[in-house]
Amino acid sequence: MDKINALLRQINEADAILVGAASGMSTAAGMDFWYEDSLLYNTEIRYYADKYGFHGIFNGFYNHFESEEEHWGFYLAALDMILNLPAQNPTYKNLKRLLKDKDYHIMTTNQDTLFFRDFPAEKISEIQGSWNYFQSERPSSDQNLYSTRQLLSQVQDQVREHKLSKTAIPYSPVNGAKLIPWARGPEFLEGKRYFEEHKKINQFLGQHQGQKILFNINPKDALTHPQIVDRSLLIHEDINDVLAAAVQKLEGKNV
Repeated sequence: MDKINALLRQINEADAILVGAASGMSTAAGMDFWYEDSLLYNTEIRYYADKYGFHGIFNGFYNHFESEEEHWGFYLAALDMILNLPAQNPTYKNLKRLLKDKDYHIMTTNQDTLFFRDFPAEKISEIQGSWNYFQSERPSSDQNLYSTRQLLSQVQDQVREHKLSKTAIPYSPVNGAKLIPWARGPEFLEGKRYFEEHKKINQFLGQHQGQKILFNINPKDALTHPQIVDRSLLIHEDINDVLAAAVQKLEGKNV
């Protein structure tokens, strides 16, 4: 409880807050399908996981499938799940309740788009890409991003026996290369949107230069540098539990 009080005090005293969030945030929200065999798997994902023996959707993205048609069947099933499955815990909603009276910005390496369900886009910087988009496998000659949701709507009904019809597999209309998710990897497109995401962070920090900024980063094994230990608050408990307790304390009621 002392750490909860300290967290609320730091939030209250800050002129601005920069939230840094990685995969632990999504795991805290109950989305435990990234790195493990999860009860949240839908029927289609279960088929691929059982057939190839991978644990977690993330590992599925690096699996070698028998055909490009089956690979795309997995893509569509996984992305439909990622973009539409509701968060199992109110982690993001509680964070929003804590930040509601503050000037804040969110910097995330997560690509699962969960922040966009509770926060406005201008408050979020996705610095490692987003499952909301596909890109060309050859970004040097195609700098465009392609909407995942639009792609899903166009081809999802052409999946048969866990495979996307060969004639429905999408390719870049610019250079004819394969489309791949816009997520950090060897062919990751660092184009216009990528730099815009980083620009939002720099603008936020510039607007609050010289003010008291709270950098809110909470990995499982939180560490800090000895030179700033007196300005650091290390909280190792579950993020979902911490945020829930903080909201309960702040609002003086159950969440």
